[in-house]
Amino acid sequence: MAEGSAARVVGIDLGTTNSLVAFMQGDQPTIIPGEDGDRLVPSVLAFDATQRGFVVGNGARATLLKDASSVVYSAKRLMGRSVEDVQQELKLFPFKLVEGLALGDVLKLEVGGLQLTPPEISAYILLQLKMNAERFFGAPVTRAVITVPAYFNDAQRQATKDAGRIAGLEVLRLVNEPTAAALAYGLDKKRDGLIAVYDFGGGTFDISILKLHEGIFEVISTGGDTHLGGDDIDNLLIAIALDDIAGDADLSIDRDAIPTGEQVQAVRKAVIEAKIALSEADEAKLAVLLPNGKQYTRKITREQFEQLISQTILRTARPCVQALKDAHLTAEQIDEVVLVGGSTRIPAVRALVDELFSLSARGKKPHTELNPDEVVALGAAVQAQILAGANAGSALDDLLLLDVTPLSLGIEALGGVVARIIERNSTIPASATEHFTTGVDGQTNVAIHVVQGERELAKDCRSLARFDLKGIPPMVAGMARIEVKFLIDANGILHVSAREQRSGKAAEIEVKPTYGLTDEQVETMILASFDHAEADLDARQLIEMKNEAETILTAVEKGSSHAAWKQLTPDELAQIAACVNELKISAAGSDYKLIRQNIEQLDKATRRFAELMMDSEVMSAMKGQTMDAADESMGADLTAPHAFAKAEFEEESVAEEKT
Repeated sequence: MAEGSAARVVGIDLGTTNSLVAFMQGDQPTIIPGEDGDRLVPSVLAFDATQRGFVVGNGARATLLKDASSVVYSAKRLMGRSVEDVQQELKLFPFKLVEGLALGDVLKLEVGGLQLTPPEISAYILLQLKMNAERFFGAPVTRAVITVPAYFNDAQRQATKDAGRIAGLEVLRLVNEPTAAALAYGLDKKRDGLIAVYDFGGGTFDISILKLHEGIFEVISTGGDTHLGGDDIDNLLIAIALDDIAGDADLSIDRDAIPTGEQVQAVRKAVIEAKIALSEADEAKLAVLLPNGKQYTRKITREQFEQLISQTILRTARPCVQALKDAHLTAEQIDEVVLVGGSTRIPAVRALVDELFSLSARGKKPHTELNPDEVVALGAAVQAQILAGANAGSALDDLLLLDVTPLSLGIEALGGVVARIIERNSTIPASATEHFTTGVDGQTNVAIHVVQGERELAKDCRSLARFDLKGIPPMVAGMARIEVKFLIDANGILHVSAREQRSGKAAEIEVKPTYGLTDEQVETMILASFDHAEADLDARQLIEMKNEAETILTAVEKGSSHAAWKQLTPDELAQIAACVNELKISAAGSDYKLIRQNIEQLDKATRRFAELMMDSEVMSAMKGQTMDAADESMGADLTAPHAFAKAEFEEESVAEEKT
């Protein structure tokens, strides 16, 4: 795989719940699987300060139920946000803010005894995706396109770029997630028309209206809510479950006695499993083991579930209506609707989309052909290949992406009003210039306050930056001619310059959010990652080997009660017992290589047992059945992505077999 991959550019979907990395294989975008073979990498980070190691993905998710204080998830919801923004967000999370944070300080979380910023947490997830890609290609990967919610503001976009830099990636472009989805969809469909991309993920909601024409993807309006997603549904159900537990006299437990760490995570796990099940089934069961040893069990029907979440999903309707209004379109003019994000699997969400865009009434259905969890990463890979330079004659030759800025940008003018310079839904890259003057005689200094938002007063908008234009010659009020220029690059990052035209005095700034990371802080984090890279990798491997050893030992213990265990010889049982003992001893130590060696030895020792157990299961399934019937029954409960087909034999092969 290494050939020609040195300059490979990958596409990354840095998600709230799951993250993915993809690349273009010929003209086809393809997901790169993780170390465990899964295409989705859970956006969960477990950190062990004592061993200086970290684990990202399924291993970190498993740690949530054992040591919640060392795990952080849904960090995307905290990117580019202030201390005030996240107070409600943190109530059901196991992690806490570092004490003593003041207004304007960079957000920091206590995770596994360490203090980490959201960009640093996201950087670990990006680093895992980078390592997955490098293992796949057999060569370094240093450049990427990363997707962000369309409604991410400047601070959140800058935080995402910082995360990429910390992870050792040159971020060539930040692409809006709905736009990336449209790229993947457009490659598949190759048709013109108006498309609405409804993106309801784990932590954010976006709606974008795009016009497709002869390979040009033009975003004509966008909207959304960066504080609305599947997490909100989970948190609602968690709160209801906790109140239910506290109010059940039979369970004999007070609300105050319910832990906020591992136990809440156990409830969260049960809630998520029930939510997923209700996308297919009419009812599901919540089951949680409580601290007092009692079992909390509750059946929930799809009807009850939909009633509970109705107000949450209804919050997606208003941005959709506004996006249509901004695009000067009616719902009936939309040709296609594309569903993106895991939350769009919920039947009630699909019903709402159908109603919003009058789909059934027009004999249409929303598009779900592409996996809603993967489509954004696939589109990011398309954009990555375009930026890297598509091969001559490829399907990407004629593709052009025209994205928009989601919110208006301007400066605070006299009296605290906002003078908008770039309106929302302007195509990017974009630039605009406005002229202002002084309000006081002899004024030699102008303070420029850059804001983002749709409100009329600066105090009601998000403050992005402040800088001064100094050295203006004293003049009568109104005589100075100050030119303010806004430039938004292709990533949606803002650059502002100001110039007094009579004197030539000038000042400029690349906008940095007041609670973002400075260049020095980012560089320090990058250097720290280099300094500790070897130690981090060793500790990480140790944690992973210990997790694998624990899983295997549990499986062997469980297998000892199987009927096939009794078919093993005394020598085989003794060898397995010795290997189990050796693995337990090494797993208690700190030599990951020895643990790996003992895992391999135990695997060899239990190989015949695995074969006997498989033979036993097959014989049990086939007992009293024909081959065809057994084939159907054995495949009935399997969760493969496609149904199993019956085996087919060519007549020629059968004839040769008989001879």
